[in-house]
Amino acid sequence: MKVAIITGASVGIGSSTAQTFLNEGFTVFNLARRQCAIDGVTSLHCDLSSPTSIDTACGTLKKALTDCSEATLIHNASQMKKDSAGDCNSDSLSQVMATNVIAVNSLNQHLLPLMPTSSSVLYIGSTLSEKAVPDSFSYIISKHAQLGMMRATCQDLMGSGLHTAMICPGFTDTEMLRTHLGSDPDIEAGVAAMNSFNRLIEPEEIAELIRWAHHNPVINGAVLHANLGQKES
Repeated sequence: MKVAIITGASVGIGSSTAQTFLNEGFTVFNLARRQCAIDGVTSLHCDLSSPTSIDTACGTLKKALTDCSEATLIHNASQMKKDSAGDCNSDSLSQVMATNVIAVNSLNQHLLPLMPTSSSVLYIGSTLSEKAVPDSFSYIISKHAQLGMMRATCQDLMGSGLHTAMICPGFTDTEMLRTHLGSDPDIEAGVAAMNSFNRLIEPEEIAELIRWAHHNPVINGAVLHANLGQKES
């Protein structure tokens, strides 16, 4: 049995990734507060800000990993707020870090020791994992932290037969992006114009890169940019 564990596989990149691995014969688990609408995906209700909820979900996942021959753990879920260096109280920052960073570590601690060789742990970052823009303060901090986690994970997994990478999508046509932009068509068009192809990226395009990254350990420790050639600001 092959197992794919994806956080936030209810919508967007996560949902497309779930379908991609399901098509390859993987048993796919969605860890999220919302169900995945794809037939064949097992949704485990999981509030990633809650250690208790993570512990409960991992009880099921540990059983699935016991007899599997290959697995991928895909850290896709993220919380994104509109905030800034001058307007982000510490409680709000802690909430974002709990979902985007602490939950990632908790899942790794539970599951990496059980994953067989030929498995992967993949971090879904962002162009904002390596740069910054205004009004995304806590999200940018968390994505920079995820990049450090990926690199540290790579070093600590040396010799284990597991590999890791960070996939950094550009502006992708997802619910999270549209919510962040306020669903304003003019703003969306301006954002789409920030890459070489003058369009938003499709979630399926990112899902295919995630699939490829799982099957190709040569990219161990790499940051894979998936942004259609973003213009430098």
